Amino acid sequence: MSPIPDRPTWLGLLATAPHERLLALTAEAGSAADHTVLRRPEIGTVMLRGRTGGTGAPFNLGEITVTRASVRITEGPVGHGHVQGRNPQAALAAALVDALMQTPRAAELASRVLAPLSAEQAARRSARAARAAATKVDFFTLVRGDD
Repeated sequence: MSPIPDRPTWLGLLATAPHERLLALTAEAGSAADHTVLRRPEIGTVMLRGRTGGTGAPFNLGEITVTRASVRITEGPVGHGHVQGRNPQAALAAALVDALMQTPRAAELASRVLAPLSAEQAARRSARAARAAATKVDFFTLVRGDD
């Protein structure tokens, strides 16, 4: 992960982070800043879309519950937070981190909040891939010799 990732990367990381871990890291990083809540946390659903084989025609996979919030910090930037599930505090924390990432504090927050979240996400993905690889079956055809 680069020192300061692009905005879609950090928003995606914040959206999928475990809520308890996100709240703990933001508290440790001292990411509290004077802010105004523009959109109080709202709980709703969004439709997940999939593609057959990853590249085929899109189809509706199902709905997922999300919580969203928006804040403006005193320095001026507006931050938006969307998190999976029903957690208003996590949505506000994600919005606050988004706003602060648009200030000179971005490098500090990237190292104290985003880097640990990214490393933990990579570890979860590799553990899931290892569990899936353990169930892989390789099929092969034996050539019998009677043409």
